[in-house]
Amino acid sequence: IGISPEKQELIFEAFQQEDGSTRRKFGGTGLGLSISRELAKLLGGEIVLHSVPGEGSEFTLCIPLKQGIEMPKPKTELKPKTVEPQPVILPEREMTGKKLFISDIIPDEIADDRNDIKEGDKTMLIVEDDVNFAKALMDFARKKDYKVISAVRGDVGIELAQKYLPTGVLLDLQLPIKSGWEVMEAIKSNPVTKHIPVHIMSSYQLKKESLLKGAVDFINKPVAFEQLNTIFDKIKYVLDKKENKVLIIEDNYKHAKALAYYLGTYKVNTEIFQTLDESIQSLHKKDVDCVILDKSVSEQNADKLLATIRSNEGFENLPIILFTGKSLSQPEEFKLKKYADAIVMKTANSYQRILDEVSLFLHLVQNNDQNADASFERTIIEENSLRGKTVLLADDDVRNIYSMTKALEKYQMTVVPAMDGKEAVELMKSHPVDVVLMDMMMPGMDGYESIKSIRSKSQYKNLPIIAVTAKAMSGDREKCIAAGASDYISKPVDLDQLVSLLRIWLYEKGY
Repeated sequence: IGISPEKQELIFEAFQQEDGSTRRKFGGTGLGLSISRELAKLLGGEIVLHSVPGEGSEFTLCIPLKQGIEMPKPKTELKPKTVEPQPVILPEREMTGKKLFISDIIPDEIADDRNDIKEGDKTMLIVEDDVNFAKALMDFARKKDYKVISAVRGDVGIELAQKYLPTGVLLDLQLPIKSGWEVMEAIKSNPVTKHIPVHIMSSYQLKKESLLKGAVDFINKPVAFEQLNTIFDKIKYVLDKKENKVLIIEDNYKHAKALAYYLGTYKVNTEIFQTLDESIQSLHKKDVDCVILDKSVSEQNADKLLATIRSNEGFENLPIILFTGKSLSQPEEFKLKKYADAIVMKTANSYQRILDEVSLFLHLVQNNDQNADASFERTIIEENSLRGKTVLLADDDVRNIYSMTKALEKYQMTVVPAMDGKEAVELMKSHPVDVVLMDMMMPGMDGYESIKSIRSKSQYKNLPIIAVTAKAMSGDREKCIAAGASDYISKPVDLDQLVSLLRIWLYEKGY
């Protein structure tokens, strides 16, 4: 169809089209052009566009045949975007580098209790290359009834953690072969060891960075003898705490319930409130261990809200996970990372990412068998909450219909597909449905008009209709609700979120 000159730069962004209306005749670029352009850049090349409105478009991929050859400038170039100033590198990135924390001297290994460990023994892995300090820690650990495993090298510390699965780990940062940061990363990235509480010790002032990596606490060297109790008490506190509480702050109560239900299937205890004020007030009870904050609750002032939480006494080190559907610029991300410990984008796997971050910060033990990832799916199936329900799925992209149909049929749901709004309205006449998933941008009759048409029938007044759209823009949800949608979910669809949301609408309301 061709692309007008003023839109030629825009279409290289994700989910864009020449005709941006909800009734556009042709589909948009999705993610294809955006990804292709980035791949071309990585290869040292570029994609050149020649387009005439009403006639068509030609995309040319130019890549060098040999490395080091400079690409000739195209005759017609897209106007370059204004590049925003790059923020100064984060201290965490700078201070957690490998070289800075690699020690050149490798001392002799220290005799320990590894050959005397019996089933049921508490064990403490001490990874420390200062032999005298390591021995002092070992003596103190034994007085606390721990059997001790010792390593003076980072790489050995990783191996011992995986082999012995200790009760806790005391970790120095500056080590031979592999740094303490690398040891920490290896422990926390392995599902078998990630729940083990790690207490970091270093002469560097790196408490914030240590906590962000998943440490239970940090203490500066040199360590006074009376401080050793504090180290072991912290590990004991984490091990003895039977229940952790995660506060979800989200302006959409049903979305909060959907996330809470998903996390609950993995034994994560959550708390949600109807209003933002109630959520903030609940923090003062001092029994919250982690916060998940949806950026949409304070779209314009997320950083101010985060700063408010952080300014409360006792919340300086409270883990905060920011959940956002908006792509952040580098300055925005830099600004928010001053207060948020992790930022999770709303993508096709965002629920799993949130679970991973919560598990990291709360040192949770996750099921490590082969079916661990199926815990949520298994719970839904056993609950029978979706079995036998019929969903009308309206989407003009057959790929979306295929992927969502395949996912929903696992829960024994019946899917009635429609390729546009008009077909969806017609199918409603001959197919009794329990819920509607409506894409908002379709040719002919768009999702907004379709929902209004469905709602005009009195029998569909209370029918759950969930709007699905690629636009994650401020105000979109309000526009969908105003048209008659019950709820809203954005593309790319997180199937775990979708299934959990369907359960909230169908099972809990008794449809």
